[in-house]
Amino acid sequence: MSLILAIDQGTTSTRAIAFESGADGSDLRPVAVSQIELAQHFPRSGWVEHDAAEIWTATLQTCREVIGKAGGVARFDAIGITNQRETAVIWDAATGEPLQRAIVWQDRRTADVTARLTAEEREPMVQAATGLILDPYFSATKFAWLLDAVPGARERAMTGEVKLGTIDAWLIWKLTDGRVHATDATNASRTALMDLEAVQWRDDLCALFDVPRAALPDIVPCSGVIGESDAALFGRPLPIAGSAGDQQAALVGHGALKPGDAKITYGTGAFLVANVGDRPVASTRRLLGTLAYQAGGRAAYALEGSIFSAGSAIQWLRDGVGMISQSRQSEAMAQELPDNGGVYLVPGFTGLGAPWWEPEARGTVVGLTRDSGPAHFVRAALEALAYQTRDLLDALTEDGAPPLKTLRVDGGVTANSFAMQFVADICKVEVERPAFQEMTALGAARLAALGVGRASDLDARPAEAPARWAPRMRDDERERLLSGWRRAVKAAIIAAPGRA
Repeated sequence: MSLILAIDQGTTSTRAIAFESGADGSDLRPVAVSQIELAQHFPRSGWVEHDAAEIWTATLQTCREVIGKAGGVARFDAIGITNQRETAVIWDAATGEPLQRAIVWQDRRTADVTARLTAEEREPMVQAATGLILDPYFSATKFAWLLDAVPGARERAMTGEVKLGTIDAWLIWKLTDGRVHATDATNASRTALMDLEAVQWRDDLCALFDVPRAALPDIVPCSGVIGESDAALFGRPLPIAGSAGDQQAALVGHGALKPGDAKITYGTGAFLVANVGDRPVASTRRLLGTLAYQAGGRAAYALEGSIFSAGSAIQWLRDGVGMISQSRQSEAMAQELPDNGGVYLVPGFTGLGAPWWEPEARGTVVGLTRDSGPAHFVRAALEALAYQTRDLLDALTEDGAPPLKTLRVDGGVTANSFAMQFVADICKVEVERPAFQEMTALGAARLAALGVGRASDLDARPAEAPARWAPRMRDDERERLLSGWRRAVKAAIIAAPGRA
């Protein structure tokens, strides 16, 4: 059988996975994998960097290892790429070498720039054009910072001698030996430089953020041949036929292809992406408008909400305060209790994300009594996943998004059945977890298979049945718990510096 090579370049590791089609027409299934951990650099408070050269070396090594494990390059039909979004790279067009460490999506060094633009009341225009708010999270201010940090880079960028791009563009450049400078439409939609409806760079946004258009890659669809890998890399050229940012690739991996479909990835943080159809939806609740995917001649749009602390709350209980020794203990401890005992944990360790957008909020515990113990903290941390998810779903509803049919979930926290049942109960929606969890890589592989004609569409039948949780909580109990959560969130916001 022919294979698809999926490159999954994430924040903490780089992986390659080989996928083949099931003999019975079922979904793509993995047959070989290789992974290399990625070093993170924190040169100053709020700064997060990656070495783009290290990312490329790891990509090349993992791809070669997977090709070898899977029986050789002759078996492969195409390459698909998925990547950490918003991370900004600058490189020399002649040498193909990075000129500075990449600025990672988590980096906050350009907060002063976005604060100034917000004070100048530029956010309404940016949000109307791009679907995004003004925040250092996005790539535009990172690009400008890199151009100013490297001597002579801004002048050389204006003539095309210096290139800018997100991780997908960097990998495409390296894979094609500099013949192709392209970024897929989903990654472009996270820069704050792309018109969300036209799917084109906007000159006025480039001027606003001081990023020369000549340095930016061409915007291409998520599915279709973008270019071919250099023959020297793997023994023969392979078409690069699929590309999408990690959260959008996960949406495709889940098969959330219709308006009203949504997925949430529970990791250190959590990202909810909801398919809203073939037109952008302007959020009134400060959710992010974004491109879900562009494939087969059509575009699908999404609204996205970010939870800053999800699994990290459990990590804090384990590593920070020592209430558990292993994360998997959390499920049994939570189930020991008949209820939460009125204890709520608001995990505002790095502020609160959508729909609150309170960067100065603090982690807060409310409702403690003499009877409260470690199990109450653990249960409150798990319940907070569900409450934060409900906040995002309520914001989606208020923005006019189609009614949610099923909430598809992935990520390490989904192994906790107590947490998933509580999400179903609080959100009053069926929760579905696929048997195969590598949704980002699967989405990239599906896009590549479509791009070279190995698939007729993005729909696929899972090889194994998913796990499901249906809501079973009484409505009055749900409302009682949600009222307590909302009071706790207010306490966390009041606790922010300058709010008391």
